[in-house]
Amino acid sequence: MHALIEQRDAVNKWLERFGVRFGVYKSGVFHEQLFPFDPFPRVISHKDWKFIEAGLIQRVKALNCFLADIYNEKQIIKDGVIPEEFIYSSKGYLPQCEGIVPPQKVYVHIAGIDLVQAKDGSWIVLEDNLRIPSGASYPIIARTITRKVSPHTFECNKIIDNRNYADLLRKTMDFVNVDNGLSVILTPGRFNSAFFEHSFFSEKTGAILAFPGDLVVEDDKVYYKGLFNERERVGVIYRRVADEFLDPLAFDRASLLGVPNLMRAYAKGNVAVMNALGNGIADDKGLCYFVPKMIEYYLNEVPQLQNAPTYLPYYPDDKKYVLDNIRKLVIKDVSEAGGYGVMFGRDMDAQELSRIKQLIEKEPRRWIAQEVIDFIDLEVLEGAGTVYRKADLRAFVLCGEKIEVWQSGLTRFAREEGSFVVNSSQGGGFKDTWIEK
Repeated sequence: MHALIEQRDAVNKWLERFGVRFGVYKSGVFHEQLFPFDPFPRVISHKDWKFIEAGLIQRVKALNCFLADIYNEKQIIKDGVIPEEFIYSSKGYLPQCEGIVPPQKVYVHIAGIDLVQAKDGSWIVLEDNLRIPSGASYPIIARTITRKVSPHTFECNKIIDNRNYADLLRKTMDFVNVDNGLSVILTPGRFNSAFFEHSFFSEKTGAILAFPGDLVVEDDKVYYKGLFNERERVGVIYRRVADEFLDPLAFDRASLLGVPNLMRAYAKGNVAVMNALGNGIADDKGLCYFVPKMIEYYLNEVPQLQNAPTYLPYYPDDKKYVLDNIRKLVIKDVSEAGGYGVMFGRDMDAQELSRIKQLIEKEPRRWIAQEVIDFIDLEVLEGAGTVYRKADLRAFVLCGEKIEVWQSGLTRFAREEGSFVVNSSQGGGFKDTWIEK
């Protein structure tokens, strides 16, 4: 135990020295905090991983088909699988993307799929993150540091090396790169919550880290302004800026984070944007309900990974069930992320329950409800002893010439006893994820 305590403290000290922090805004003020690392890894068996991997590839393939369809032919609406109103009322749907087919027809370049393992051993999908999923850098840098402070850890365990993520990312960028231009990572800047990750992958992939103002559009092509105002053509942008801020002329005119006229260049196929603009429709929490139906519809396959049992108040029968059983459900606001807008009925008093019921009645499309999955607790080192805390897994799927699942992942855990909220923005910690050979 003493060795583990020393390892935990040494790794966290190095993480802090390297600036591995997570920034959050609270009440309009930016706070940075250490994303605490726990030395007990999550270990996933080779057999379990093969099942997860196949299910993730199937899921992302269907989601890519959905995005291609919904911004073009809309056959899934015409065939009555998903209600038309459900699509067009989503904040993630961007009419500006109608008719646009991105380079190589890839919409979902990087997916972060959040899963939990139930106590019966089954793996269940909670959410699909298809816009700007973050977190892959943390287990990479933590394992790199662990190799330095405790080299015997990996000499004694047969696990898959996780250092190839940057190679997978680079291959994805190269596959969609237009006219062999520059590869850039577009960051909103130092005060973004995941800025460390932006700079980390810039270094590891050889892509240029571009800030607002570094990119300019001329003749519907994107250029990087280098030293002495030189122009170099950009072929692919791994954007870490939300859709609504990406082009002030197409979306939010007050945005200072985007590139004016980027949408024109993108629409004409002159630059690839990772992930594709408009992907937010597919990671709307309400749309998660339909992903198993997408798999059956587009792939004619039985879904391998199941969703948490989900109810849509949009449907009258589901709304009645939610209102009648709200105390045993978790309620989620579909427009929120990072653990915000998540409410457990069992934790609310009568006044809060009444308020949320009124909101569900008033705006049924805004909410989903899920059964509370009693997912497994993992051992966590706390102080000089151990405790057990709820933990999820964010798996990363990259889509280039083929779809590949990174053989690692970000395991996040709750730091408070009994809490089901593991998000880093809510004060959670993280572990390394070991995949057995």
